[in-house]
Amino acid sequence: MALSMQVDIVSAEGEIFSGKAEMLFAQAANGEVGIMPHHSQFLSQLKPGTVRVVSGDEEDHFYINGGIIEIQPSVVTILADTAIRAADLDESQAKEAKQRAEEAMENAKSEIDIARAQVELAEAVAQIQAISKLRDRLQKTGMS
Repeated sequence: MALSMQVDIVSAEGEIFSGKAEMLFAQAANGEVGIMPHHSQFLSQLKPGTVRVVSGDEEDHFYINGGIIEIQPSVVTILADTAIRAADLDESQAKEAKQRAEEAMENAKSEIDIARAQVELAEAVAQIQAISKLRDRLQKTGMS
């Protein structure tokens, strides 16, 4: 049996995932990190993006809008303002949010408006990427 670690993904709305995993991938502040059981202790901010939790042949995808990841040798905790199962994301809403953010950037009148629009754009793009990664995975496994 493969080594596993406890993974908890928690958002402001509550716990979205709690279970054992053999690997986890997330978008840390300085790039993607891959975590396996007995990883060294680590604390980092997370960028908006996909979190992949791998356990055996199962792979769960989640979208988070950013947050913090804490890694202990046998426990990984992700705290995010928003965490959504990738399968529950709405592609048309994400594309509309991306378009609104692009328009907001074009019409921004201050640096604060630009920064706010950039955050909204990054979140929308991350949602679209999460949907795309999930769709690709489903096509590869013949589950689409």
